[in-house]
Amino acid sequence: MNTPPSPHTPFRRIRGTALTSAVAVCLLLAGCSGTGGGDSGTDAAGAAGTGRLKIAMVTHSSKGDDFWVLVRKGAEAAAAKDNVELTYTSDPDATGQAELVRDAIRDGVDGIALTLAKPDAMKAPIAQAKASDIPVVGLNSGIDSWQSEGVLEFFGQDESVAGRAVGQKLDALKAKHALCVIHERGNVALEARCAGVKKTFTGATDILYVDGTDMDAVSAGVTDRLKQDPSIDEVVMMGAQFALAAVKSVKAEGSKAKVATFDLNQDLVKAVQSGDIQFAVDQQPYLQGYLAVDSLWLYKTNGNISGGGAAPVLTGPAFVTKTNVGAVAKFAANGTR
Repeated sequence: MNTPPSPHTPFRRIRGTALTSAVAVCLLLAGCSGTGGGDSGTDAAGAAGTGRLKIAMVTHSSKGDDFWVLVRKGAEAAAAKDNVELTYTSDPDATGQAELVRDAIRDGVDGIALTLAKPDAMKAPIAQAKASDIPVVGLNSGIDSWQSEGVLEFFGQDESVAGRAVGQKLDALKAKHALCVIHERGNVALEARCAGVKKTFTGATDILYVDGTDMDAVSAGVTDRLKQDPSIDEVVMMGAQFALAAVKSVKAEGSKAKVATFDLNQDLVKAVQSGDIQFAVDQQPYLQGYLAVDSLWLYKTNGNISGGGAAPVLTGPAFVTKTNVGAVAKFAANGTR
């Protein structure tokens, strides 16, 4: 799997964070197209000119999580451009996700894009894919383990770096006591975020675990903690819908705490504009899905390996605040940010 196939169509190698600007035009053109389509007669600079590939994307997403809607939209846009037959499946349970990867292998796909929220569970299916000569790329979760797991490429943000940046921003905002809320225990990305916050924030940092599959439980958990400790002046959430729930908790409790979050969606952008959300950390989920699918097409048709297989392609972090939210608002309205 680690030996690139013979190239068929020329394409410039894409590397590092510079990829973001290079792909921006493609994203605007691709929009939210569904799976499939594409003009098989178009040259390599525009769309697929090769036979139809089958690619599976397998994530750890839960039902109703807006973040993964954006990831899937990006993946479908790339699939439409590349004339790829894309299958998207997910299971928040690590064992279930691993079985979905095995299903894709049995289905004889040409490539697999997966998340590594719980890397140990993915070891065996990744090894099975490699034994079947199926390339595997990672996205979103697993930046510290993708290489050791044998994954070809990785697209996402360094969650530890993002967490440390949030801690520094909280210092700049003169916060004193942060509550960092994790909605999925054991998810390496979420754990790394809060660990990063705690590492750089000079104030106190408490960790709260809640059940992310139950929004009422999320709201109740935050409300109860704010009631128990009125000194909390900053609530840091791990996703847009959870942050919006935290805003309701803060208001219900009459707390003066501010709410910040990782990740965006259309409603979250409006909350930043209104001031209900202090800031958001954007890792560009649409871009992650797009690049993961497009990279597998490039590998299969031209032997390209983003980052040379030695470095991840970073899609974040970037802070979205009231002062710059207008730059992404129109894309959020289109359902791609």
